Amino acid sequence: MDYVSAIVPPLVMAIFFICVIVTMIKHQGGANKAREDAAVDAAFARAEAAQRAAAEDN
Repeated sequence: MDYVSAIVPPLVMAIFFICVIVTMIKHQGGANKAREDAAVDAAFARAEAAQRAAAEDN
């Protein structure tokens, strides 16, 4: 039974590590990334429009 108690901790850590890696890969990019990109594009567009409006006023 010593071999079972010796293999359990590394096995548990390996499973945990695989789950962490899979979670990181799944949450990288995706729909949230598209929403973040759209928000940044909108912010740039607002800033550019304000800059153009200020340039037209001068």
